[in-house]
Amino acid sequence: MQYTNRLVSESSPYLQQHAHNPVDWFPWGEEALQKARQEDKPILVSIGYSSCHWCHVMERESFEDVNTAGLMNQHFINIKIDREERPDLDHVYMDALQAMTGSGGWPLNVFLTPDLKPFYGGTYFPPVKLHNRASWTEVLTAISKAFNERRDEIENQAEQLLQHLKDANSFGLTQKPILDLPAGELFIKRQADVMFANIMQSADTVWGGFGKAPKFPQTFTIRYLLQYYYFTQNQTALQQACLSLDKMIAGGIYDQVGGGFARYSTDAEWLAPHFEKMLYDNALLVMALSDAYKITRHERYKTAIKETLDFSEKEMTSPENGFYSALDADSEGVEGKYYTWSKKEVDELLKEDADLFCSFYDISEDGNWEHVNIPRVKQNKDAFCADHQLDIAVFDSKMKICRSKLLDARNKRIRPLLDDKVILGWNALMNSAYSKAFAATGVEEYRTKAVSNMAFLLNAFQTGEGLFAHVYKNGEAKHPAFLDDYAFLIQSLIHLQEITSQTIYLEKAKELADVVIRHFAEPETGYFYFTPSNQEDIIVRKKEIYDGATPSGNAIMAFNLLYLGTIYDNQYWKNQSIKMLDGLQEIVIKYPGSFGVWSMLYLNMVDGLNELAVIGKEFAEKRDEILGIYLPDIVLQSASEEDRKFPLLAGKTPPFAETLIYLCRNYSCQVPTPEPLKIKELLSFKGI
Repeated sequence: MQYTNRLVSESSPYLQQHAHNPVDWFPWGEEALQKARQEDKPILVSIGYSSCHWCHVMERESFEDVNTAGLMNQHFINIKIDREERPDLDHVYMDALQAMTGSGGWPLNVFLTPDLKPFYGGTYFPPVKLHNRASWTEVLTAISKAFNERRDEIENQAEQLLQHLKDANSFGLTQKPILDLPAGELFIKRQADVMFANIMQSADTVWGGFGKAPKFPQTFTIRYLLQYYYFTQNQTALQQACLSLDKMIAGGIYDQVGGGFARYSTDAEWLAPHFEKMLYDNALLVMALSDAYKITRHERYKTAIKETLDFSEKEMTSPENGFYSALDADSEGVEGKYYTWSKKEVDELLKEDADLFCSFYDISEDGNWEHVNIPRVKQNKDAFCADHQLDIAVFDSKMKICRSKLLDARNKRIRPLLDDKVILGWNALMNSAYSKAFAATGVEEYRTKAVSNMAFLLNAFQTGEGLFAHVYKNGEAKHPAFLDDYAFLIQSLIHLQEITSQTIYLEKAKELADVVIRHFAEPETGYFYFTPSNQEDIIVRKKEIYDGATPSGNAIMAFNLLYLGTIYDNQYWKNQSIKMLDGLQEIVIKYPGSFGVWSMLYLNMVDGLNELAVIGKEFAEKRDEILGIYLPDIVLQSASEEDRKFPLLAGKTPPFAETLIYLCRNYSCQVPTPEPLKIKELLSFKGI
């Protein structure tokens, strides 16, 4: 029998997946909330996302079951939420779940009173009792019984939990300034060493990365180590950063056949990923690879950048030059089926080259994961070619042909679901990745892509009065943009200005910074709420500070204010950035792995950002040469002639039509030089 519920009118691919469940699902909105109040029923909020494996499992086992759905429909108002469309709601109710149980994850199933206060929750529940975990029907029955028979107890518990959420969000209201610049410079230098030591305590010095399985890329930590190396020449920092990238590139978390990275690895060796591919992971890894390539010039990083962006172009790009959100982990109901191989398949496709390919990519009869094979590289190419007496160029050519044959065959398989909604913040991260990739490699297509994607974002997501939407699909932008959307967009405009010299991007960034301050700021602390001030359907306005799968919007805004404050000589914005870092300094130093973007900002506080202006008719060539040098502590502007609207470009007219580079601090400049490499000599390895 075919069922249809209210989700059928939603555009989210995740919600569409549930549109034909027998569960009477509502989308989050006034209709559902009003019904809960009128009928005085508890609300079940079930949150997931399209590429979530266990979300699919629970749907098949419980939400598609008619008897289970009947129980849900009788006793609850059932609401389905795409966490990527409404991350604000996900944040609040995930915090509630973690407060109740000490852990979290997706699917997130949380029960609310009719006035939206959470009182019980969990993640995946099996259809029958399993390993002391209650079945889903047992949970539903117990919750309904408690709500009807012990209502006062539940209301009291919900009120206490709500107060806990509010208290946890009150940081920054009282603080003592610690970050006293420049008087505190020596203290900051010492704390940078402490952060490095704390990072290395969890570093896996054999397989790269940090902590034990499951392993996430932790690109912010990698980028901190690269930046720390820049200041100190600490070889251990560089080695751990590069080891982490090298092992990921060689592992199964990296798609050896089609390019691009999966979300995380389930093991310490990066072999078996959770196969979903997220736009933001690939963006953040391209940024880290670009930094590493600038420092080392290792071709493997340039190759990984190219293959990842090629994957982005082929599989994640819309006709309008937006970037889609994610590819599912499952196909045909099996996790990883699209990406794995039997040796027989490889032998038939590659014929006489199969043995060599299988030897290099760890393909065997028994398989390296659940009786199938995930291609990975266990021995580096140079050593492998030496052992097999192969010419590297010939080997590269042969492996390229082999991968192409496998990719052609894979393209004929049933593909994982594509989540084709376009999220503003994630697009902005990928826009920054393209800018960073151009800066590192000089590949013109990357700059062109960043420009065309930005044109799409600024057009498609605007909603009037300078405000933006969060998500776009089928020609429609909806849901007010969140802090992360604005923060990431401002940062991408900054990076785009650096590679194009178009000041219109800076002007837009400044305009959006004003929007953020006007609609998101908490004046008492200097931090920013995740949601805008006019949003009414949320019980707590959270301030997010942790750098998780994506950067903290507050951390990126602190960077944006420091950068734009320098560009526009706005001391208030620069002080605001310092104040934000100041309030978190102790926890950032103690837990740099959870505050990687804040940690990088901390390093830039050692002696502040340096200002770099390139002026003259050959500015573009010299600008691009500077962009290829790893200089994480500069603000860069370039132009053919002076521009009095910007302090850094004002009053600088090179003699004799010469193009000169001005290195400045607080707009006080050293004697200019025509040589980009001279700037590297002046700035690099200053020593913490």
